[in-house]
Amino acid sequence: MSVLRFGVCALVVFGVLAHGAVEGWARAVLETGAGLLFVAWALNAFLREEEQLLISPLFPPLAAFSFVVLGQWAFHRTASAYNTRVELQLLLAYLIVLFVAVQAFRTLEDWRGCIWFVMVFGFLVAIFGILQHLTFNGKLYWFREMRYGGIPFGPYANRNHFAGLMELVIPVALVPLVMGKVRRERRFLVGLFAMLPIGALLLSASRGGIISFAVELAVLVLLMVLQRAAGKHALAGGVVLLVAVLMVSWLGVKQILERFSSLQTLEVSAGKRASMRGDTWKIFLDHPWMGTGLGTLQTVFPRYETLYDGKIVNHTHNDYLEGLAETGLLGGFCCAWFLGVLFLESMRRSMELNRSFAAALHLSGLVGCTGFLVHSLVDFNLHIPANALLFFLMANLATVEIAQVTRPVPKSDLPRVRMRKP
Repeated sequence: MSVLRFGVCALVVFGVLAHGAVEGWARAVLETGAGLLFVAWALNAFLREEEQLLISPLFPPLAAFSFVVLGQWAFHRTASAYNTRVELQLLLAYLIVLFVAVQAFRTLEDWRGCIWFVMVFGFLVAIFGILQHLTFNGKLYWFREMRYGGIPFGPYANRNHFAGLMELVIPVALVPLVMGKVRRERRFLVGLFAMLPIGALLLSASRGGIISFAVELAVLVLLMVLQRAAGKHALAGGVVLLVAVLMVSWLGVKQILERFSSLQTLEVSAGKRASMRGDTWKIFLDHPWMGTGLGTLQTVFPRYETLYDGKIVNHTHNDYLEGLAETGLLGGFCCAWFLGVLFLESMRRSMELNRSFAAALHLSGLVGCTGFLVHSLVDFNLHIPANALLFFLMANLATVEIAQVTRPVPKSDLPRVRMRKP
């Protein structure tokens, strides 16, 4: 199982560092990696027959959504069979990784390792993003030209997608810290792992990312009040947030705002976004039941475009409207089913464990997914494979049952009983 856990984490690392795995070659590596993980799980299950098969509550709605997309492709109910097949392959890769993750991460000890991985990796990516911001020369990784433009931050060509990654990473460190589930000697380190990503998110100047992070904080405070968990440890979260803001101020807010205001022409204007939402809604009204086919918005949109600016529209900047346009009411029902399971199961698990460390992990997954889904109202982070993959893993953390395994007591620690002779 340790190989499977390493493989899942390695796919996340690769996807993020490969600019979100948005390019064809990176998606191919991601899909191939998912297939190899499934083969490794099958071999492990064959050799260890006593392992019980577990199914995530999120799996049925995702599988149903996959069948809708499969029906579009098989029965030629798509505007582009090729694009729908490509998106279906990626969707199946998500399903495989989610399935393998459920089998690999079962116990609290398994999840501890995963949480430390997310915190450390998010911290390193945040440092890279800040360093690149301070020494930016117009190229990704300081050497790769951006042929299609963009406002990069860290390994991403779009700062909004970097913010989407940070929205998922920050709660993993912040929630256990404010819930008082971090050992005293580790609080400074965990606080640092939360502070740097918060500072990087603020430095990215992503309006959608900052608003989504504010929603995460509001949800966290609300849930802590409902659970009556607010106390002295909540002060640690305030200190982390204050230090992050001070760090951004020290680096220079004015220079940051001037830089991004000079690059605003590269982004989609508010008027264009509103026009795209209206045009996408018209696509849905013309194809209400099964949509135009997953991944076909770029193909269909020119016929509905009302505000032409000479640029290709590949996404609507609203994942929900785009999903309705491409998969119709059938796909929309599956998505609503997924969201219902996500929020109901995560709330139930975070409440029933009596403020334990496992409850804090469930809550961190719920908070991260909430912010990410709010950001999806104004962006298309679910169409960035690396972010979507991490989102599904965080949704799994929020909803999966975490087994409490107690370690056996060593024989040397057992009380000695002196036997008397009769």
